[in-house]
Amino acid sequence: MKKEEILKKIKENGLVAVVRAEHADEAKKITEACIAGGCASVEITFTVPGAHRIIEELAKTYKPEEILIGAGTVLDAPTARIAILSGAQYIVSSSFDRETAMLCNLYKIPYMPGCMTLKEISEALKYGVDIVKIFPGNVLKVDFVKAVKGPMPQAEMMPSGGVDVDNVETWIKAGCVAVGAGGSLTAGAKTGDYGAITDLARRFSANIRAARQS
Repeated sequence: MKKEEILKKIKENGLVAVVRAEHADEAKKITEACIAGGCASVEITFTVPGAHRIIEELAKTYKPEEILIGAGTVLDAPTARIAILSGAQYIVSSSFDRETAMLCNLYKIPYMPGCMTLKEISEALKYGVDIVKIFPGNVLKVDFVKAVKGPMPQAEMMPSGGVDVDNVETWIKAGCVAVGAGGSLTAGAKTGDYGAITDLARRFSANIRAARQS
């Protein structure tokens, strides 16, 4: 799937599941639950031991049409390259890194780095970033998105951290093209309740659609 198609799917669906699984089997079950709930993409974080192997297994198991497999908490270009060669279809970072941006541009892979200021967002856009991750969302709040949209209406943003099923509509109405949801979506995995993840994914998706329609 081409970069433009990946970005289109992420934005159209609006929900990225942030997965911090302890092993590949758990990550696969979370992914299956997300697919059942209508989520279009999962982000396997590199805080998980052997994350690149989990990404590789998931990328071999699922087609992009079923679900997109991304890599999260990517702190540098070497890690991004490992993730991409393992099959990651997009890269997410907690902060912006020029070398990572250039590497992703080289491979034509979407890069979504975390930014906290207008200066960081401006720098990210200069280096070809299509979607800026607003992180941590629970610190910056929705008003930050509204403030950015004034001088930089071209900035497409995705909050991560502090996003839950009850406040997701607020983020979308503020102008965000998608949201990243971690524990608020996948917490059921800790107790083996994957059905709860599916139910929450459906509620997230419904609330995103409702926000866009209003």
